[in-house]
Amino acid sequence: MQKENNCMNFEPVIGLEIHVELKTKSKMFSSAPVTYGKEPNTQIAPLDIAFPGTMPTVNKEAVIYAIRVSNALHMNIDHELHFDRKNYFYSDLPKGYQITQNLRPIGSDGYLEIDVSSGKRKIGIERLHIEEDTCKQLHFKDFTLLNYNRAGTPLIEIVSRPEIRSGEEAMKYVETIRSIVVFSDVSDGKMEEGSLRCDVNISLRPYGSNKFGTKVEIKNINSISYIQKAIDFEIERQTKMLLNNEPIRQETRRYDSAKNETILMRVKTDAVDYKYFPEDNITPIKLSDEFVDSAIKSCPELAQEKKNRYLNKFGLNEYDASLLIADKDVAKYFDECAKLSSSYKMLANWINVEIAAYLNKNFLTINDLKMKPSSLVGLVNMIEKSEINSNQAKEIFARMIKDNIEASVAKEALGIASQVSDETFVIDIINKVLEENPQAIIDYKEGKGRALGFLVGQVMKKSQGKVNPKLTNELLLKELQKR
Repeated sequence: MQKENNCMNFEPVIGLEIHVELKTKSKMFSSAPVTYGKEPNTQIAPLDIAFPGTMPTVNKEAVIYAIRVSNALHMNIDHELHFDRKNYFYSDLPKGYQITQNLRPIGSDGYLEIDVSSGKRKIGIERLHIEEDTCKQLHFKDFTLLNYNRAGTPLIEIVSRPEIRSGEEAMKYVETIRSIVVFSDVSDGKMEEGSLRCDVNISLRPYGSNKFGTKVEIKNINSISYIQKAIDFEIERQTKMLLNNEPIRQETRRYDSAKNETILMRVKTDAVDYKYFPEDNITPIKLSDEFVDSAIKSCPELAQEKKNRYLNKFGLNEYDASLLIADKDVAKYFDECAKLSSSYKMLANWINVEIAAYLNKNFLTINDLKMKPSSLVGLVNMIEKSEINSNQAKEIFARMIKDNIEASVAKEALGIASQVSDETFVIDIINKVLEENPQAIIDYKEGKGRALGFLVGQVMKKSQGKVNPKLTNELLLKELQKR
């Protein structure tokens, strides 16, 4: 309780910088391929390692991707492409500068709506700019190795305004950004591979104050859950310092997930002067209205758009729709099923429950599933036609998974006969059961609930489980009303 009261003295002011690697085939300014996990220094071109005389050329696909995301974030899109040089000298930057966008980012003044426990929050986004990635460094005790495979990979950097107020909001913000870049097909968004990286800027100020506190930066957080944990820890750390009248230093920290704490990397004394100036090897490029419109229209359906379609067109509930859009590939699988069947609710249930349980148990993804959408639809059709009951469906599903076979083949292999839905046949059996069990009829008339279940069980037994249980229940009730 004391901890909560202490934290309530101060308002967190949080801004996020998200770097997203674009999944283009080639790098931002060279023809070298963009790949992951290849042998070090094999995916490079002369430009990437600053060979003299090499000239950058702009990757058109990367620009299209940047426009897609800018539009999804409700940003103003600059129709003239400008690049600048960000000058600093470090081993990860062979040219001695990074080609980026400074004064004129391609996207500006946008926003993002997020859902948090307190309701909806609208977070302003200052800018989205295009730049090139640096090389990867591997630090050892006495030396550092450089892998230039990553150098020059196209990036977009998304800079929020300092309007985030909690670790939860930050986590939801990053989750939503990741969903946008994944569903728009511009990035795989894999934080564990560095495709999406997040820097957090955080300060505290007394509630009611408009003055910013001293900013602390937490670099390169590589997990969405870690973002909330790192921020929550930092809020607590800074709160304790302020309550003890200890000054907050402007510094850069990293998050240690094992210890669940932020650790000092370096102290910042002054802001770094990168001496930006226009990239004179790339003249400004005018983007036509047609080009920008085409880039926007090329964007696939985003997660929220899918969700709205699932809710409004397919009649799914909020829970099922949210589960489906949590994974782009799961949503794709469902959409393929929905092209073949209008049993949307049942399809969603099978994907979210049975298939999800199988994948989780075996540490698989939906892309590892050998069961084709058409095969699942075949199973669902059997259920819809009342050919099988729910227990039989689960048996058939397990056999389909095990042997990679169609529902009809699995049904035959298991020796499961189709349920009988012939009313005349079912009524005949019901009448026989009622004649043999007069006491059950009396019990039912007296309001004893078990009597109906008993009679249904007797019908199923006499028919050797062949009759449709739903139909049996309906017809049995009608026959009981006659007596």
